[in-house]
Amino acid sequence: MRNLFKVVVGLLCFVSVAQAEVIAPDVLIKTTVDEVLAIVKQDKDIRAGNQKKILEMVESKVLPHFDFVHMTRLSVGKSWRTATPEQKQALSAEFRNMLVRTYTKAFTVYRDQTVEIKPLKMAADATEVTVKTSINKPGASPIPVNYEMEKGPDTWKVFDLTIEGVSLVTSYRGTFSTEIQEKGIDGLIKTLADKNRNAALQTADAK
Repeated sequence: MRNLFKVVVGLLCFVSVAQAEVIAPDVLIKTTVDEVLAIVKQDKDIRAGNQKKILEMVESKVLPHFDFVHMTRLSVGKSWRTATPEQKQALSAEFRNMLVRTYTKAFTVYRDQTVEIKPLKMAADATEVTVKTSINKPGASPIPVNYEMEKGPDTWKVFDLTIEGVSLVTSYRGTFSTEIQEKGIDGLIKTLADKNRNAALQTADAK
């Protein structure tokens, strides 16, 4: 019985250590990319543009690795500080929906691209890193895509994307700032909600 107790304690300790280990950011990106591309290659419906299946894949495989509250806060800028908790929640939800649309569209034009993850040098105590990647397609110039990532309690998460040198957060910050100046935070929420609703209707009509 004593030996059995030791074995159980040992297993519990092993599990605790395994759960506490945070996957390196470049490994996380590579694993996610490889898994998603494998699904796309094998699923004829996704390659044919099946929005429902693409959305399910994006929701389950891609979005869990993004910090949408952080992304929204950076995109809204200084106005985030004056927003109510309800407005922050609404902004984050609509921003997330907007990025979902962007990702689902990206997979409809997939044509055997490959993704190269660049070597990452990272300090042991780093809490923010840039994971550099390149989307390669035969006969076309590589497209550099960098992931800005922050370390959380149990995983790394993306809080910005830079595509061909253009930051997603910075791009939206200018647009959002103008919208807030003209219509306020509620106006921005409504604009995003309307765009997401119209995009969803267009997708439904295309089926």
